[in-house]
Amino acid sequence: MLSILRNAPLSEISKICTRGGLQTERGKVLKPKETLGVAMIGQGFMGRAHSNAFQQVNRFFDTPYDLKRKVVCGRDPIRLKDMASRWGWDETETQWQAAIERKDIQVVDIAAPNNLHAEIAIAAAKAGKIVLCEKPLARSLGEARRMAEATQRVPNLVWFNYRRVPAVALAKSIVEEGRLGQIYHYRATYLQSWGVSRGVDGWRFNRSEAGSGVVGDLLAHLVDTALLLNGRILELSGVTHTFVEGREVDDAVLLHARFENGSIGTLEATRFAIGCQNQNTFEIHGSGGMIRFNLEDLNHLEFFDADGSPRLQGVSEILVTNPDHPYVRHFWPPGHIIGYEHTFIATIADFLNTLASGDPFHANFQDALEVQRVLDAAEESSRRRSWLTLSLEQVLSGSGDDRLA
Repeated sequence: MLSILRNAPLSEISKICTRGGLQTERGKVLKPKETLGVAMIGQGFMGRAHSNAFQQVNRFFDTPYDLKRKVVCGRDPIRLKDMASRWGWDETETQWQAAIERKDIQVVDIAAPNNLHAEIAIAAAKAGKIVLCEKPLARSLGEARRMAEATQRVPNLVWFNYRRVPAVALAKSIVEEGRLGQIYHYRATYLQSWGVSRGVDGWRFNRSEAGSGVVGDLLAHLVDTALLLNGRILELSGVTHTFVEGREVDDAVLLHARFENGSIGTLEATRFAIGCQNQNTFEIHGSGGMIRFNLEDLNHLEFFDADGSPRLQGVSEILVTNPDHPYVRHFWPPGHIIGYEHTFIATIADFLNTLASGDPFHANFQDALEVQRVLDAAEESSRRRSWLTLSLEQVLSGSGDDRLA
């Protein structure tokens, strides 16, 4: 076959590759890719981010699968038609149940409001589909537990995309290498300001649809990153607050935490941080140094080495764009920055490769259940005005099942 390719005209090479079951990418000869038909439920902001990832993943990463964007589901037929045309979906559907029942669908991606997550995920898992779901996993711990149970036998993913920011992945490796020594403090904030206007509306401000306000929307990201970088939370004290009279969900949350590694931490999320657009940050301070990250400057990671010479000590700002940094070699040359959308591309790439290898993928529904456990405890602590001890039994029993009223 290779001799045939060498002697063939350029115009015929792609035809020969197709007939012979070969694909070439970055100089490699690859096995034929298996096609996975995708149904996506949701046509908003996250639907666009997911669509772009499905479209771009094999342009940057070598994966064993081709994702065929078969059908996009939503409630607004006019907007749905434009969505399909713009993002390359073959068909549209207003009834998500019909999409799940299709035999040409292997993957169900949930980018719908939170109140639909559980019903869709459980139905998709029952139909034997691969299940992808936006965060937060559910509106309540009880819903999350049922979803995690239902998806135990099917591959699953939760879109905690900030795990795949190269700077965050680099921070994880620094921690795992022990460069920070004994960890003392973990500090994280997620600061936005768009909730101030009394005119803002939508499902995110409806408790029956969203389940919570910033607790599920923003704190979920902070908790997932904290668990990833700093380990389990054993105890916490939380306070939630709503600034707008009559609003059904929380506008802000503050969390104090004790971690299993002996450190203490604070996590704060709000939609009332005037002057901040999307400031998702964390700092970790240990006996060996410090790391600091801000999503609004996502290509940089700050690092302080406490073991260095005092005469030369100072915070270093690492531009995380070198080929030996996580994920970077798949995108652009050194010094060429990436953006928000690349985190979704890297997420689905990792998932597809673990799907083929059989290795575990994270974040999955079990990981998201751990996040939901912390979110539930934060709300319960605020109601009780007291510290709470978290235990694995809370997850298994599904305490805090359905506090949506």
